[in-house]
Amino acid sequence: MIPFIDLAAQQKRIRPQLEAAIGRVLDHGGYIMGPEVRELEAELTAFCGASHTLTCSSGTDALVLPLMAKGIKTGDAVFVPAFTFAATAEAVAFLGATVVFIDVCPNTFNIDCDSLEKGIAKAKALGLCPKGIIAVDLYGQAADYDSLNSIAANHGLWVLDDAAQSFGGTYKGRKVGTLAETTATSFFPSKPLGGYGDGGAVFTENAEMADILKSLRVHGQGTTKYDNVRIGMNGRCDTLQASILLEKLKIFPEEIILRQKVADRYNEGLAAVATTPVIENNCQSAWAQYTVKVDPEKRAPLMEALKAEGIPTMIHYNAPLHTLKAYKEYPCATETLPVCESLSHCVMSLPIHPYLEAETQDHIIKQFCEISHRLQMKRVA
Repeated sequence: MIPFIDLAAQQKRIRPQLEAAIGRVLDHGGYIMGPEVRELEAELTAFCGASHTLTCSSGTDALVLPLMAKGIKTGDAVFVPAFTFAATAEAVAFLGATVVFIDVCPNTFNIDCDSLEKGIAKAKALGLCPKGIIAVDLYGQAADYDSLNSIAANHGLWVLDDAAQSFGGTYKGRKVGTLAETTATSFFPSKPLGGYGDGGAVFTENAEMADILKSLRVHGQGTTKYDNVRIGMNGRCDTLQASILLEKLKIFPEEIILRQKVADRYNEGLAAVATTPVIENNCQSAWAQYTVKVDPEKRAPLMEALKAEGIPTMIHYNAPLHTLKAYKEYPCATETLPVCESLSHCVMSLPIHPYLEAETQDHIIKQFCEISHRLQMKRVA
């Protein structure tokens, strides 16, 4: 079976450096907030150009911390695209605020600005206090931040970039991490820049926000850890994870280029049998996922047939959040979110990572095309 994401190939490339980095942590023994944590924050800042960087314990905490810093509470409305992983909405609901679900664009899968305007009006009609927008950069491509920031300014809202899948990408020449006032990302192992456990980071252009985040990350500490000035959490990044990420960050720019090359081959080879990803001319995707659209009736048999050929596939995501049991009671911008609901029936993701060999790519493309043609002929017959 072809690995969906081949972490072993990457590890083989840098295994000596990883072992040396872990060994340094073992030698100095600063397992919590050791020197590698501060070094990683500095290197991440240099990489993306953000004004302030704060590492934390997971991508979910990277979303929760800014919401806590903004004082989000019951009665507040935060606007979230419904076609994403649950963590985006979970962070809002966790703090007692109301998630208002927004539809997405059919081509980029990112938050739709027209639906967002309707969602803001809906929240006001429900007596909620609109506070912010969490824009998800789905599959690796940044959302339309110029439009989102303009809408936010018109309504007195803030924008939080959920860049769990897009860190390493760009938008209009600017790197992800600088596109909104605050950005959250994840270092979950399967992410483009992933550790060997949970981890995350928050980037912000707001110095006051950065100071509050530092306090919230360590139980709301003030001048010392026993001087608690606000209610916080244990959101620290482990030093061992930081040491691993430092080594991975050194090869990250090259890996983004390699991911793009895989995506280009897929785009060329699959265009005749599937709707391949649309990347805006002003964007570079980080390619966390390579996701195509296929005929809903063919998706299940196509995935089964690919599996029989040793090719894994996944569905990201098979149900939009507003249809799930945990989120059914939260309002939507409109009675239905038709694009989200349609996408859940037709998207499927193929293996993509920097170490996917050309021969393997060709095998995936060949099998995908041949199986698709067989299914089409069977349907016609």
